[in-house]
Amino acid sequence: MSELTFEQMLEESLKTIHTGEVVEGTVIDVKPDEIILNIGYKSDGILPKSEYTNDSTIDLTEAVKVGDKLDVKVVKVNDGDGQVALTYKRLVADRGSKRIEEAFNNQEVLTAKVAQLLNGGLSVVVDEVRIFIPASLVSDVYEKDLSKYADQEIQFVVTEYNPKKRRYIGDRKQLIVAEKAKAQEELLSKVKEGDVVDGTVKNVTDFGAFIDLGGVDGLLHISEMSWGRIEHPKKLFKTGDAVKVMIKEINGTKIALSTKFDDANPWKDAAEKYAIGNVVTGKVARMTDFGAFVELEAGVDALLHVSQISKEHIEKPADALKIGDEVTAKVVDFNEADQKISLSVKALLPDAEEVTEAVEEVVDEATPVEE
Repeated sequence: MSELTFEQMLEESLKTIHTGEVVEGTVIDVKPDEIILNIGYKSDGILPKSEYTNDSTIDLTEAVKVGDKLDVKVVKVNDGDGQVALTYKRLVADRGSKRIEEAFNNQEVLTAKVAQLLNGGLSVVVDEVRIFIPASLVSDVYEKDLSKYADQEIQFVVTEYNPKKRRYIGDRKQLIVAEKAKAQEELLSKVKEGDVVDGTVKNVTDFGAFIDLGGVDGLLHISEMSWGRIEHPKKLFKTGDAVKVMIKEINGTKIALSTKFDDANPWKDAAEKYAIGNVVTGKVARMTDFGAFVELEAGVDALLHVSQISKEHIEKPADALKIGDEVTAKVVDFNEADQKISLSVKALLPDAEEVTEAVEEVVDEATPVEE
């Protein structure tokens, strides 16, 4: 048997590799745009940055060091320069696809950083597999601007897995809905009508404000914001405000709130302040054809009927009064149950006959008596 040359023995000691094969390599050099590996073959393996990761911001010299071991997949045994073309990201993606399949089958909650903002949603990457989360599945409410999610870590479940079409769909909405349902159940088990709780203003609308009570929203209607009149909820509240609210009513999962606390109720001592016969002062707040409503204090309005404005006939209140006018009048009716007060300016005016008699008396007294 003839002896083998050194070159022949070296070549036989080197393994044979094929396209698509997974091999382990040792990093022998790292450049900004490629990694060179010893894969136990007669030629070194070349791993371009584009085949290492989809993240163009990664610095290869920081991510990989000489001596590191990497499992890589053979793309071409001879890349034209006598070297072996390798890929790392495709191997990771293949393994990642299996990982995504397991998560899909088990409905596992995954966590990943938002890699890209798209017109129709968000893109995240899990083990080099891109998963698309449509805008409609990002949250339980419509969000026109998704920029706040840039570079944020989010949780989601995989709801569609189609490796042949490379279609992977994620859903964050169902996790939020489930979390809110759990928080709502916990909150409703702890609170009751009449309780005062802390909350945060989540959103302000024309008709009221939605208050976050800790994962559960309650509605603070405009009519429950103050004992007095309110022009618009935004005059009192803005998003992010911390507020104390009273639970006015619980109807299933709907919670109605109020900030009209009993200790600030202006009607609690109204019977004494606005007893029949008392003279009071207020400002005209609004007018109708039949009378003017006078605000005596925040939350307490009284009706000054058109017939009680003057002793003279008045067609409508606007003929004698305007919004903001200060009015002094006598309380002629008080109904605490219905929270209604009636006023009269006319009752404070001297009677015409009494005035005539008083004038006549003065005249008589001033007239000399004939002897």
